[in-house]
Amino acid sequence: MRFVIQRVTESEVQVDGEVLGKIGRGFMVLIGVSDSDTKEIADKMVKKMLGLRIFEDEQGKTNLSLETVGGELLLISQFTLYANCKKGNRPSFIEAGAPDMAEEMYEYIISKCKEQVPVVERGRFGADMKVSLINDGPFTIVLDSDKL
Repeated sequence: MRFVIQRVTESEVQVDGEVLGKIGRGFMVLIGVSDSDTKEIADKMVKKMLGLRIFEDEQGKTNLSLETVGGELLLISQFTLYANCKKGNRPSFIEAGAPDMAEEMYEYIISKCKEQVPVVERGRFGADMKVSLINDGPFTIVLDSDKL
């Protein structure tokens, strides 16, 4: 499982011109799922993400968590995080999770986040989404379950 976490001042996702999710200060997270991912892996990833202290305190040090700053989440499914570009110039996505399983994991991650974060917005699994954001910093963290 892979999460690309961007600290944002605002972010939104649209499908066909309709805003599906919109947040202020918080994390916009791209979520990639592989066939080997499980709910236990998702639990570890969510725990790590929500525990990240990447917001600045009064001294300008990255010492505050999403909860501490009252931050919000925008969660976007992103199978292309499992693109394999080793051969040729056209990426292969065979490492990405099968759509039914990946969607189930995406919904599970959303539900786990909603248990701890008051504002959790989302995209639409499998849709052609337009995501906009203002990256604060910029500050981007990549979490890979194979490296946790």
